[in-house]
Amino acid sequence: MAGPAAMNVLLVALGAAIGAPLRFIVDKHLVARLLQTTGQQVPLPWGTFTVNVVGSFVLGLMTGVTDQNWTLLIGVGFCGAFTTYSTFAAETTALASSGHRAKALLTVLLNLGIGLLAAVFGAALTK
Repeated sequence: MAGPAAMNVLLVALGAAIGAPLRFIVDKHLVARLLQTTGQQVPLPWGTFTVNVVGSFVLGLMTGVTDQNWTLLIGVGFCGAFTTYSTFAAETTALASSGHRAKALLTVLLNLGIGLLAAVFGAALTK
């Protein structure tokens, strides 16, 4: 692979190299902060919710970007690694299977509803 295709892969990899560790840091910091202030288990997966909403907002902003390099770097690489559907699915499944079905449903509604609103808001800012 050479030329533009190699550059595209590098842009995606660079964005992902920033997005994945940042997701980990945001999640761990937020959970630690909530545990510190409440003194009890975090009732909902707020770290995952936060990165998914922020990532949705950034992707909404990206709808106004026409430069392919920025789209690959930020949209595909960074947001692809920063947001996490698999963790959202696993945490929601864990909540439901441990008897917290209402919390699982709330997690789904919050992630999808607020995430979609964040994307729409981000897109509206670029118009």
